[in-house]
Amino acid sequence: MATRGIFESEGFVTSEAVELDLPAASLPLRMTSGLLDLIVAILLGLLGLWLLSGIISGADAALLRALVILTVVLALVAVNVAQETLLRGRTVGKLALGLRTVRDDAGPIGFRHAVIRALVGFVEVWLSVGALALIVAATNERAKRLGDFLAGTYVVRDRHRLRLPPPPQTDPLLQEWAQGVDIATLPDGLSVALRQFLGRAGALTPTAREATGSRLYGDLLGYVAPPPPQGAPPIQVLATVLAERRRRDDLRLDREDALRAKVIGADPLH
Repeated sequence: MATRGIFESEGFVTSEAVELDLPAASLPLRMTSGLLDLIVAILLGLLGLWLLSGIISGADAALLRALVILTVVLALVAVNVAQETLLRGRTVGKLALGLRTVRDDAGPIGFRHAVIRALVGFVEVWLSVGALALIVAATNERAKRLGDFLAGTYVVRDRHRLRLPPPPQTDPLLQEWAQGVDIATLPDGLSVALRQFLGRAGALTPTAREATGSRLYGDLLGYVAPPPPQGAPPIQVLATVLAERRRRDDLRLDREDALRAKVIGADPLH
């Protein structure tokens, strides 16, 4: 599955349109973040009760219980929904620790995701004193709790930045050939080898670079037709093929996005 990148506003697409994942936040980081959010919720709850103290004084028991319940719900649910929606997946605790909630495809969450996470979190975090969330999060590699599974989200280390090497570029002398060449699906092993070689070619000795480039060039010839022009440098052919595949993947993703928008329309919650 190809993706437009880490976040929809950051157009990262690899040369093979490989899906990228941000590193999931560890369970200790999530627990610390949740503790900070709990402190914020308690402070907001106490502030709300203090502001309502004038109304509460002299009120009957039923109204008193209703106001207390409303204050607790606002502090534990509504505040988190507002934070994650307005801050694009962040809360006070997540901001402090450099975390963010994202969709499973690494895109930004919307109001719907925040509501699901907050409502389920009220049960698994607050009513169970965190035990249910801790048990579920400890059993999966992304430290996802039930709210994350139901909302299709997970928490990532937002301060971690992927540094991708510059994508390969089409050689101007091979431009005409690249636009008309048929490129078959490359085996995963060959795709990885090509990307790694092009990324490290500058650090190799001339002998090693020529030998490796020639071998990969020979492997690649079985997947392109017509063959490259006679005398084209192998390393330029490798870079041109990957660059052309990236260009075609961009066009394919644009077509898929346009078709999806035409059939189902834009998501009003995003």
